[in-house]
Amino acid sequence: MPFCDPAGDAELIARRVNDVLAVRSGAGLRAIEMVRGGFFRNRGAYLVGRLVLKGAELKPLVIALLNEEGGVRAEAVLHAVPHVHNLCSSTEAPFQVTNRNYHELSAFLHSIMPRRPLGLHYSTIGYYHYSKVAVMNEVRRRLVHDRELLGVAPGSPGTVTIAFTSPHSDYVLKVIRDRPTSGYKWDNFDGVDAVLAKYKRVHEINRTGSMLDNIVYYNLKLERSWFEAALADELLDSVSNCVQLREGALIFKYVIAQRKLTPLNVFLESAPADKAERAMINLGFCIRNNAAANVFNKDFDTRNYGVSRYLKIYLYDYDAVEALTDVKVRTNRDRCDGEEDVPAWFFEPGVTFLPEEIEAGLRVRGRGLRRVFRAAHADLMSVEYWEGLQQALRAGKVPGIHTFPDSCHLADFGAETIPTE
Repeated sequence: MPFCDPAGDAELIARRVNDVLAVRSGAGLRAIEMVRGGFFRNRGAYLVGRLVLKGAELKPLVIALLNEEGGVRAEAVLHAVPHVHNLCSSTEAPFQVTNRNYHELSAFLHSIMPRRPLGLHYSTIGYYHYSKVAVMNEVRRRLVHDRELLGVAPGSPGTVTIAFTSPHSDYVLKVIRDRPTSGYKWDNFDGVDAVLAKYKRVHEINRTGSMLDNIVYYNLKLERSWFEAALADELLDSVSNCVQLREGALIFKYVIAQRKLTPLNVFLESAPADKAERAMINLGFCIRNNAAANVFNKDFDTRNYGVSRYLKIYLYDYDAVEALTDVKVRTNRDRCDGEEDVPAWFFEPGVTFLPEEIEAGLRVRGRGLRRVFRAAHADLMSVEYWEGLQQALRAGKVPGIHTFPDSCHLADFGAETIPTE
């Protein structure tokens, strides 16, 4: 397809860049450098580059393209690190990039998003083997060079998995228990292989920006001296399906690696009120995005979600994940007070879901935070919302996902373009 109006688009982009630089007095633009190639994912196409400022400072410059009946036009400009970070996050499906220089591409992305580990930039463009090598090198560097120890990850202990990390690592490692702890909420446990299959499935699908990607390692050797003694003993006792002690090392049949986030329940206990409220609202968007990908987490407990530095919420525990189209949506709101007989849906096989119980399922103690969630996402607690989404998914519809805010659109001149980081 041809471009509709490349000269007009260039003028709009130049205006937006000038607006960005005007806010930064004396920024001193020295060059604009662009990747030779397009970044493609689902319905999106992007040109990725950077602004080179005085003092060798680098700033992202990403141009989102839109294909309409008349041709291709520039739709938006992303220049803030949080927006570009979310766009390139491995919580989405990987980009297809028309440039084979994957080492240079990953280094380029790392230059405009330096707080994101290099290993994850390989995942962004679909080079998972190199990502796995880079991620494990980063984990080992903390253990060998920085002499950190692996301990139980912050947050509530998992009933199905054991999560562990070192204090300054960017990653959390997980293994699946032989059997759930006494706090397990469901009647049946389908076994280690079934849980591991759910983590693999999330890795293979479009994660809609709301589920952490999983890197699964097989036959991984980690020295026992890298572990806190209590953790090593727990792994050998509770995860015999996966862990063996051999010649002073723990040999793992598999290990799941994920980006480290702050557990949402931990965040809500100490966060300022305004940030806690924003996180609760973003939790609702996380639930919606996952549902749009036919992913339903039947355990809405905030312990299963994490918070990024930009207050975006991600699901990271997948043992309670089911296909939304397989879930039976029911309600008790049609029952009268005082009815003591068991509702008919109670005996139905499979997973049954009552939308009116979402708020209680969050297990958020603060009444004000629950009220904020309810006000922003009241439709999530209705049968109509979930049944409508199921019908759309069964009809083969592909929902669109918003990957950047309205303020990035070139047509929105009145909107604020500089986010608060």
